[in-house]
Amino acid sequence: MVRPERRTKADLAVVALIVVAVLVGGAVIWLNSDARATVSETAAQPVPEPPEATSIPTTLTEAWRATSPVTPVPVVAGPAVVTGAGNEVLGHDPITGRIVWRYSRDLPLCTIGAEWDRALAVYRKSLNCSEVTSLLGPTGVRGPQRNSDAEFGTQLLADGTYVTATGQRSFESWRSDLVRTQQFGMPPAVKNPNNDMARPDCTYSSIAVGDERVGVVEQCPQEQGRITVLKAHPEDDEKPEEIFSVGLGSAAAGVVAVTDERVAVILRDRSEVAVFDNAGAEVAHFPVRVGPPDLRANVLVESTAKGHRIYWHTGADTVALDPTALTPLWTSPDTLGPGVGFAGKMLVPVRDGLAVLDPITGNRERVIPVDRAGYTGPVQLSAVGPIILEQRGDTLVALR
Repeated sequence: MVRPERRTKADLAVVALIVVAVLVGGAVIWLNSDARATVSETAAQPVPEPPEATSIPTTLTEAWRATSPVTPVPVVAGPAVVTGAGNEVLGHDPITGRIVWRYSRDLPLCTIGAEWDRALAVYRKSLNCSEVTSLLGPTGVRGPQRNSDAEFGTQLLADGTYVTATGQRSFESWRSDLVRTQQFGMPPAVKNPNNDMARPDCTYSSIAVGDERVGVVEQCPQEQGRITVLKAHPEDDEKPEEIFSVGLGSAAAGVVAVTDERVAVILRDRSEVAVFDNAGAEVAHFPVRVGPPDLRANVLVESTAKGHRIYWHTGADTVALDPTALTPLWTSPDTLGPGVGFAGKMLVPVRDGLAVLDPITGNRERVIPVDRAGYTGPVQLSAVGPIILEQRGDTLVALR
């Protein structure tokens, strides 16, 4: 019979050293891990759906407010209102403003957007805004995550199906599981240097999305502006699919709206909007009164709000565009933003409050006074149930 093995004191000492090394190594990894540096406090109960707004109020008072410098527009994910500052994302009950969930990392926030009933929090590292986490609106529970090539100052634009992260040198789109569906331009880390880009030296000054398409104004050498429209989900995410690309002859252009048949472009140096079809042919143009653009991110995002129509703020006026032709139906002068649908009417921010408009004709019925305590800048609106949300610079204000 084989003599049984005997454990010596040296064997036991080696085993002890191995165990200690494993424990120390695990502790070091944990102390420096993203998981340890993440705080995720989910809601004890999902945020309830607020009751629908059934009438226009005669007065409005402030219900609550929150500091939110990383949200260029009010962010609503499901029934929750989402704000962000520093490294922390907060989910609020829309009626009371009570914080019902929170999420934070040891990284600064770049921006927050929303789609698919989830908030999309984008955090920055040293080179770009690369860390993306989705958070379920009612509870704050984490969903899909990804690493991206988004640039500093990026803004998230949603078309109902895909989300696009803006950028001056590159931009990309994601589907609901945060898998990238397209990337256009020259990202910081070029994975395919022989990507046969037609215009590798161009930068991007304005981006808009709609109907699973992305419209972008390119600024290229020896050209004065170029409008290019792409599919948000081409067959190969490494090979962008252009619908069309044509020169504009304007160095001050911005994309107003994108549909599956048309794209509207503001030519600010001419105070007019040009509308193009899918062949890149100009099919309409009309004059507008322009004001200072709302510069909120690394590229200019024209203020549009979609419903049955498209409502756009020119910097001076609010224009309702026909959803098919992208030509104007009516104009409301001297406004501060594009507005929002509420209880069958259109609410548009003006200097003294919120103008109540007939959405069909644009006729102003009355103005609900709102005290903005001296704030006179652009106002971005949203609504959830009976609550009207105003993004005033770095502050989100809930009115009721």
